[in-house]
Amino acid sequence: MSSTDLAIETQGMTRSFAGVNAVEELDLAIAKGTIYGFLGPNGCGKSTSIRMLTGLLRPSAGHIRVLGETLPGAEEKLRRRIGYMTQKFSLYDNLSVRENLEFVAQIYGLNRRQTAQRLTELLTLYDLAGRERQLAGSMSGGQRQRLALAAATLHHPELLFLDEPTSAVDPQNRREFWERLFDLCAQGTTILVSTHYMDEAERCHGLAILEKGVKRADGSPQQLMAAMGARVVEVAGADLRNLKQSLIQESAILSAAQIGNRLRVLVQSDIDSPLDWLAPKVAGRRMDEVRPSLEDVFVTCTGQRAALPVREGDHVA
Repeated sequence: MSSTDLAIETQGMTRSFAGVNAVEELDLAIAKGTIYGFLGPNGCGKSTSIRMLTGLLRPSAGHIRVLGETLPGAEEKLRRRIGYMTQKFSLYDNLSVRENLEFVAQIYGLNRRQTAQRLTELLTLYDLAGRERQLAGSMSGGQRQRLALAAATLHHPELLFLDEPTSAVDPQNRREFWERLFDLCAQGTTILVSTHYMDEAERCHGLAILEKGVKRADGSPQQLMAAMGARVVEVAGADLRNLKQSLIQESAILSAAQIGNRLRVLVQSDIDSPLDWLAPKVAGRRMDEVRPSLEDVFVTCTGQRAALPVREGDHVA
């Protein structure tokens, strides 16, 4: 893929704080018109990476190109081409919905006619019509989320950054929010979203799994699941808690987690027949090899028992 097809391209992007790397040599190649995710727990470098990509934070090392512009140095050029929705609601609680959107429109230099037209579109699109005079501070989590997205997209950005945008809303609002994102993507907007929800990560066209500032995996969810360095077996039967404690002592077991009345076991892929290998260890309990999930990928490439980093194009041995 050529650089002209990329919305974001980095080589060795690094940021240190007090001698500790919050982000370490991060390489990215994010295609235009896609939704790309950062998946990882708090403190893994997601927000720090986004702040560097938006020009709000200077990297300690590495190279960054966003929409064909080099950072640092092109912050002003990029200001009107990108949108940014922060993890914490960043609009004004003591202003109304309309006042907040009008304020953002002024920041982006929209004239009165453009502002009026755009506000009419956004209030309808994000189900805020009739709430124009409501103070932002009195809105529910889902309403505030929609208002923040309206503000971030008011100026028709080419590239939209969303930092854990659904962390404070219920599943129904999360689902509706993602429908809005796919609408934006279909219109040509490139979106980079950070999340710690596995179901949201599976919706992305591509994603990076981050741990302690290091990229552990990169590719589409389907590619990462196919390339995972483990096989997944579910075990059903009695006394699963004691069975789990027994199995995790085995070096070839990457993880064992109880899900309802079944135990989900990740076995290293170099075990040729995981069912035969597990049979004497599970004492006659029923076993089935099952399809891996993105959560399984996350487990196999992070933590103390992590397999080798998973990348697009890798293949299971």
